[in-house]
Amino acid sequence: MSKTPNAPRRDPAEMTRTALVRAALKLFGRQGYDGTSTREIAAEAKANIGSIAYHFGSKEGLRTAAADYIVETIQAIAGQAIGNPQAPSDSKAGDSKGGDPEAARAQLLAALERMVAFVVARPEAGEIVQFVLRELSHPTAALDRIYDGVFEPTHRRLCLIWEQATGEAAESETTRLTVFTLIGQVIYFRIGREAVMRRMGWREIGDAEAAKVAAVVADNLEAILAARKDRRP
Repeated sequence: MSKTPNAPRRDPAEMTRTALVRAALKLFGRQGYDGTSTREIAAEAKANIGSIAYHFGSKEGLRTAAADYIVETIQAIAGQAIGNPQAPSDSKAGDSKGGDPEAARAQLLAALERMVAFVVARPEAGEIVQFVLRELSHPTAALDRIYDGVFEPTHRRLCLIWEQATGEAAESETTRLTVFTLIGQVIYFRIGREAVMRRMGWREIGDAEAAKVAAVVADNLEAILAARKDRRP
């Protein structure tokens, strides 16, 4: 009788490293960098305090690793809907003829739906948003990594898709601001989570509630696109 092969074991060192990154992400977001000790991070990760120096060199190195974790996570989520944000685009700014407008509109809708599913419903999104909000309030080199790895390329790609959908220049001031508003409405449901649950009478915001949010966000996008279409000569 043949034996079922055992699943590959994860490297204990890598497991410890990941646990430390997740613990730092959580505590830095909740308590701030200066308000969090390496001892607290090690305890949260159930790791030896010496493992922080071993894997990251310092507390600052751990903050950098947390920023890189955010970049990798968001790139993976964004990539499912809009492709790799860091990859060169087939469409150049100022060239709205590079794609099918209907396909571009569908891509925008898909991007917002995936964003809602992650930001609104996934627990780890709360830790990421808290960390980023603190960095935005008090910028460090970690914010530079997040901006260069996620914010700028993802926003730029969405602007290019917007250009394909509407014919409006990707790098125009109006397009850039419009894309920020599309992203901002989703982020609010995470940073205003407690207020939303109280006002809506929800005990939680899970997949079912996130689907309702996604439906409204999609309606908002459709309305904006329809208004832009009506303006075109």
